[in-house]
Amino acid sequence: MNWFFLIGLLAPVPIWFLSKKFPNQKWIRLINMPIILGSTSSMPPAKAVHYITWFAVGIFFSFYVYKRHKGWWARHNYILSAALDAGLAFMGVLLYFTLQSNNINGPEWWGLGGDHCPLAICPTAPGVVAKGCPVQ
Repeated sequence: MNWFFLIGLLAPVPIWFLSKKFPNQKWIRLINMPIILGSTSSMPPAKAVHYITWFAVGIFFSFYVYKRHKGWWARHNYILSAALDAGLAFMGVLLYFTLQSNNINGPEWWGLGGDHCPLAICPTAPGVVAKGCPVQ
């Protein structure tokens, strides 16, 4: 955890060097590492598919829609954000009451439940032998 203080201290330095090296690239100055690093603390734990979707929707609306349809973006961007958040919360509640309250939990595979890979309990130190585990 303490290493992140050092990362937070040093992360803006490459952006500053890039802004000095390429002064005509105005977008480099818009990169704000404290905001990028700080915003990750408010993100919920999610799977990679969620981050890819958030990234795709964010890039589409922040660049394409903002550039081509500024009036629509100015009027409806925050409404769209609130609608996406409300839709996620509504679907979470709906899925709980329709599926999980009826003991329908989705597919069963080794990564979902408390059952993990059976080799995960095996020791990894060389020379340590445990019953049912491969020898290192």
